[in-house]
This record gives sequence, structure tokens and C-alpha cells, in this order.
Amino acid sequence: MTEKSKPVLVTVLAHNEEARIALCLDSLPLDDLDVQIWVVVNGSSDSTAEIVRGYAARGVRLVDYAEGGKSRSWNRFVLDEAPDAQTYVFVDGDAQLVAGSVNALRSCLEKSGANAASAVPMNGRNAEHYRRSMVREGGLFGDCYALSGDFVRRIRTRGIRLPNDLVGDDGLIGALAHTDLGPESAWRHELVKVCPDAGFYCEPNRITLKGLRSQSARMVNYAVRRFQNRIITEIMRSEGPAGLPDNLAEAYPAALPGFKPRLSPQWYWFDRQALARMRAASGSSVGA
Repeated sequence: MTEKSKPVLVTVLAHNEEARIALCLDSLPLDDLDVQIWVVVNGSSDSTAEIVRGYAARGVRLVDYAEGGKSRSWNRFVLDEAPDAQTYVFVDGDAQLVAGSVNALRSCLEKSGANAASAVPMNGRNAEHYRRSMVREGGLFGDCYALSGDFVRRIRTRGIRLPNDLVGDDGLIGALAHTDLGPESAWRHELVKVCPDAGFYCEPNRITLKGLRSQSARMVNYAVRRFQNRIITEIMRSEGPAGLPDNLAEAYPAALPGFKPRLSPQWYWFDRQALARMRAASGSSVGA
């Protein structure tokens, strides 16, 4: 990118978010001269990109990748193309930020010297539970978080990349931040800060046929993510970030024989669907 750098770079990652992207952008500090905003639309088939183009006069920049995948797009933009910044803020295209959240995350990083800072959920049935667990565990939510410029530059220098087929970016990025790009044994709780003055709202899932289908797909993704996290944990305990493959599917054939669906009625069907997807991705003949 040839854009002149600013202290804060906000990256909005959006896939088919035409219903929410304007609400997201309107919640950002569009008129703050210290903030540069890029929207990375990836693999979308709706009008998300066209809506973002309507914000060009307010300084919002668009990157429109034909290929989908949040982690793939994160790698491509953040590590290869994004301008330099002191603070990198990441926002999902369906999230609305509480006013002042971007500056709160920036301040949190500057005061603490941490690698990452996380905003907290403001709505949803389990929001209070998530806020407590985030503080306890140093959790990171992909809906809105920030990384220090120094941390991003070290990720680039080390050549560390997220697996392109990773479901969700926040779990692995949180682990990289907690370990300061080292193995799991280097984990330090204080390297990820939860910022209570930064918050986000997400659209609740509605009880409609479309909403139920969306929730079902989300639950399968959660199940895939759980199995992927088991693979990542083993890598982080042994080789560390240098051992991360370009695609986690490369590790599926060795891992799948040890994975079984949970017997919980809540998760059994979704786990089976997740494992079927992973077997297909690996091209293996591992049985159900």
C-alpha cells in the first residue's frame, strides 16, 4: 500500500455483511485524523463492497478480495499490504463499537505495553459470563481487538502466518500474543489486556428459518474450530509458531483418528458435521 501511515489502522474484515456493514462503519471514528480505516471484503457475493465505496469521501478505503477466508485475508492484508501503524485495531464487519472504543484500545496498549488488547461484548445472553472469563483468562474476541505496532512488525519479521483455513483468527492470535511469539511454555497472562472501556454489539440471531440455518452453520464452525485448536495446541507445545502449517488440513490425516464427537446432545451432531468437513478437506480416508 502506498497510503501515508497514521498512528492507528482500523481493519474491518467483512464477508457478505451488507445488512450490517454501514452500522459498523458509522460506529467507527471516521473523522479522527489519527485513524485510518480499511475494509477488507473477502469472497462476498452481496453488495458489501458497494456500500463501503459509499464511504470513500469520509476516508474509508476498500480492499476487495475475490477469495474468501478470514484468516487468509488477514494474512494477505495485515502481513503483506497494510501500511505501518502504532496500533492495529481489528473489527468484524457485523459489529458495532461503543463510542471511544478505538482510542480506549490504543490507550490500553500504550499504558500496559501488552501485545494485544481486547474489547468486550456488550449484548447477548452470555455477555456478562464472557466478560468475566475474558478477564480471568486474558481472552481475545475476534469481533474487536487491537495489536501493538511492535508486535505486528515482529510477526512480519518472523514470517509467522495464520493457517489459511483457520476458523477464526482470535484464538491463535491471542496465543501468539500471550507467548510473545514463543512456545506455549512462554505464556504470560499480562501480554493480553482486556479493555473494559472498549465494547462491541453484535446482531442477535433471530428465530427464523434463515436465522436457524445461520446458527446451525455457526455451530458447525465452532466445532471445527474446537478440533483445530487441539491441533494448534500440540504445535504450540512442541515447535511453537514456526511449526504452523500453511493450511491446517495438512495436519488433519494425523489428527483425525484421535478425534471423536462429543456425546453431549448439544454438540454430537455438529461435531459429526465438523469431522466430516475436515475429512473431506484432508482428502483422507479416515473413517467416521
